[in-house]
Amino acid sequence: MLNKTLLPQSVAREIQTMIQTGTLKAGEKIPSQRDFAQKFGISRASLREALLTLETLGLIKTEAGRGTYISAPSAGNEGHSGHMAPWRYSDSYSVFDVFQTRILLEGEIARLSAGRLTQLQLEKMERATQTMADCWERQDLLANVEADLEFHAIIVSACSNSMLKALYQTVRDQVTETQRQPIPITDPKRMGESIAEHRRIIAALSANDANAARREMENHIRNTARCAGLSP
Repeated sequence: MLNKTLLPQSVAREIQTMIQTGTLKAGEKIPSQRDFAQKFGISRASLREALLTLETLGLIKTEAGRGTYISAPSAGNEGHSGHMAPWRYSDSYSVFDVFQTRILLEGEIARLSAGRLTQLQLEKMERATQTMADCWERQDLLANVEADLEFHAIIVSACSNSMLKALYQTVRDQVTETQRQPIPITDPKRMGESIAEHRRIIAALSANDANAARREMENHIRNTARCAGLSP
């Protein structure tokens, strides 16, 4: 039995596959949430979470009063919708605030993780980075982001400050959303740059260079924010 965290991701993956294989076509309206939830044998709450993830990735679009549709790719945008979904946490924090917080929090976490990562962890980070590249090539956007999340989570796990680790967990949902949010407007060049930034972070951490690790992480997050049209 899948746990509550994995279940929406599993359903999101099934729907992504249906889009990629043409079972669900661009411009097609998806079934009602009630019918779709019954099809997958899940609660409507789990389905809504899966659909929100897919909307952030630009694979579907919800139109007020009309329903939810499979996004049509923009011309020359590598199959992407070319527009970002509404920020789902706007009632609490702006996306700008979250990126700004990420720079402060993850930069310091990277600094405090230098010298504490095992060789196995560093190798896992490299594999996650390669997975990001491979999944981008085949447009498996869910797996691309999951690998990105794994990369950052490994660094957090090695942080020497338990309060900073706890703070990160309290904002993890918002942080995760900023890692998904720019995907629909990310071009192959930017993804290549992001992957290169990951490798520079790994190099700094491998060299136990705390200041370089912080600098590279801050630069990476700023560049991701710029991709979303922001300059925190």
